[in-house]
This record gives sequence, C-alpha cells and structure tokens, in this order.
Amino acid sequence: MTTTKPPPLLEPGFLARLEQLELVSRKIFQGRIKGERRSKRKGQSVEFADYRNYVVGDDFRFLDWNLFARLDRLFIRLFLEEEDLHFYVLLDNSLSMDFGNPSKLHYARQIAAALGFIGLVNLDRVVIEVFNERMTQSLPAMRGRRNLWRMLDFLQKIEPAGPSDLKKALRSFSLKCSGKGIVVVLSDFMDKDGYEEALRYLVARQLDIYVIQILSQEELEPDVTGDLRLVDIEDDDVAEITVSASLLKRYKQNLAAFRGGLHEFCMRRGIACTFANTQVPFERLVLTYLRQRGLVR
Repeated sequence: MTTTKPPPLLEPGFLARLEQLELVSRKIFQGRIKGERRSKRKGQSVEFADYRNYVVGDDFRFLDWNLFARLDRLFIRLFLEEEDLHFYVLLDNSLSMDFGNPSKLHYARQIAAALGFIGLVNLDRVVIEVFNERMTQSLPAMRGRRNLWRMLDFLQKIEPAGPSDLKKALRSFSLKCSGKGIVVVLSDFMDKDGYEEALRYLVARQLDIYVIQILSQEELEPDVTGDLRLVDIEDDDVAEITVSASLLKRYKQNLAAFRGGLHEFCMRRGIACTFANTQVPFERLVLTYLRQRGLVR
C-alpha cells in the first residue's frame, strides 16, 4: 500500500520572498536578551542615539569625556537598544478545522509556517502552540533559520482532534505566557461558547494580537440541496433540515453577522482581525493582506 506524501507547507521559491520580510509589532516590548530588532527605547547597544545629563549612579563607562573636555559638563551616551521579539502562533486543530479542500487546518499550517519562517530568519523567538479544548502540543521557543525544518516537521504532523474550547485553551496559554510580543490566533472561531472571553485573556496580557479567521469555500458558498441530516463533527449534535433558497440566504446572513461580530469585537479592543478564505492562495494572504494589516513588512 502506498501513501500520498503531503505537499510541502512552503515552496522553496516562496521561502526566498519571505526572507525579505520581517514581523512588525505595533508595541515596543522589552526582551530578555538583546536580539536583532531595533527598539525605540534607549539602552546600551552599539548604535549611538543621543546624550543626556549625568546623574549620580550612572555607569561611568558611558560618560563622554571628549564632550566633558569641551563643555566642562558630564554627559551620558545613549544607544539604540536591540529588541528581542517574542512571536506566538496559536493554531486551532479542533475537528471543525478538518473541513474543506484544502482543509482549514492545512491552510492554517501554511500560514503558521510562513510567519514562523519570517520570525526565524529575523532571530525572533518563535513559539507555536496547538489547541482545541485545551493546549495540546507546543513547540518551544526557537531562534534562527536552522530551526526551519524542525518547525515544518512539527506543523506537518498536526492532526485534527477534539472539540473546541477557545476560552479554556486561551486562558491556559495566557497563564503560562511569560514574554510580551505578538500573538497570532489561527482558527475558524466555530465555538458554541463564543470567542469573547477567550480573546479577553490575551488582551489582559497586553499582547499585540492578530486574529485570522479561516473559513472554507464550502462554508461560504455551500453547494447542498434537499433533505439533509447534519451532525456536528465536534459534539455529535444532530439537525435535520430541508435546504431551500430562503434557508441558504438566511445561513449566509447569519455567517456574515458572525464574521462581522468577530471583526467589530476585535477592532474595539485593538486586535487586528483578518478573514481568510481557503480558496485564496495563502501566499497572497501573507504578502498582501497581512502586509496591509501591518503584521509583516
């Protein structure tokens, strides 16, 4: 018996284009170590920024003696500090993500791979967490392009499993998250208990939050007719319906309201929200839509 090898998450040609990008934080965060990202804060790195008057207790090593010789006053040299950016990807692998062609889960893995690679080549700390009703898998912090294959192998092995519980999963992440930085949530947000409390946990941690809602073309434009018995893939709830033009119209209205509600909730709380249709090449999503959203440049 032969098995079909899954397509690569990232094509070599696309990697070259991603290398030209970097992740952008709308906030300035203090890293644990000096990284490769220039900060607006003044610190003690290698690139001179400004002077300030000496005050008792300042480090004598940063006194500018040449300036003292000319002005007979003590000044401290200030430098641009390099920033260590934490980048978290939270990827929903609940059973509802295993739908569509390509599946929402595969699409989410591709986005995670692209953004993770951008972070790695810029020496950011990249962390990937997988969740359904809880945090199920974790790829600890990585830095540098040498970790690309480790990241791709991890993502390729993620399988759909379990029901969704956004509130429980994101609460768990918020409690253990130690570093400030960017967090990207990849999910369809199809949770019967809602998404509001879940996202509030991330807001409380003062993270720079990006939400990417992924839906399949089959969900957006269902091609179904007649009498159907629908079974919820996550909790086995059953609904028997007769598909008609009026029912499809009402379904699309409800879906549009759901998407609009998520977008409005996010905008009111400073969360960047992007919608993704799996029929749109994910390369375009990364290079165009996420650039417009300010996540990459």
